[in-house]
This record gives sequence, structure tokens and C-alpha cells, in this order.
Amino acid sequence: MKITILAVGRLKEPHWRAAQREYLERLEHFAKLELRELEEDAQFLAQLPAGAKLVLLDEKAPSIDSEAWAAQVIGEAEMRFGAKGLVFAIGGADGLPEALRALAWKSISFGRATLPHRLARIVLLEQIYRAFTILRGLPYHRGG
Repeated sequence: MKITILAVGRLKEPHWRAAQREYLERLEHFAKLELRELEEDAQFLAQLPAGAKLVLLDEKAPSIDSEAWAAQVIGEAEMRFGAKGLVFAIGGADGLPEALRALAWKSISFGRATLPHRLARIVLLEQIYRAFTILRGLPYHRGG
């Protein structure tokens, strides 16, 4: 499966870049993953791969646990849209454009706490990795 992450902003700090690199390397075993850093929210629409299903990370959306993430996002996408791919969008400080919301297959939040966008990107990568390990019956989910 192909996964694209569209994220506003760059990771500048070495610790964020190292965490991102760690999860990108882990995910190589499960999916082809591309991360595109955008300068502004207005670039989202032009960056959407054709035919891919869009998942928004939205603080106003419902949150789900890791098992639901695995089944309802990654698992369902693998079964239904595998070759077409999946796109995750992380907006900037002003949130996601309304035009993007209209195109979303799903919208999910990481809970009610406000996360910096840099941390949200790392949490997203970790949850994608965790979802694949849950679906494959690997021990990561229980051992962290």
C-alpha cells in the first residue's frame, strides 16, 4: 500500500527529524511511504495524489483507539483502496481548508489535547506503524 503524508511545515529540530526517520524506516516493511512538507495550507489540493483516499487529522474530529485505527483506517484502506493509496493531511496553525474537508474519506483526532504539529506528525507515524503491527499480529502493540 502507498501512504502519503501531507504536512504543513518542516521538522527543523534534530530530535524530531530522528524520530521521523526511525518510524519511516520501520514502515518500509509494510508500505511505501512518502512525506511531503508543504509551506502553507493552500497547497493541499494540488498535492493530493489522484485516486487516493484522504484522512484528515482534525482536532474537531472524533478520536479512536489504536485497535480501531488499525481496523478502520489502515485495514479498511488496505482491503478497499490498496493500490490507490491513502493520504493523511496535517494542517497548519489555522487548521485544514474547508475544500479539503469536503474530499475527506475520514477525519480523526488524537484526542482533545492540542498537539504541536511537529509532535502530531510523529504520533501519526507511530500510529500507522502500530496499526500495521496490530494487523500483522506482531508484538509491538503490547510491548511498545
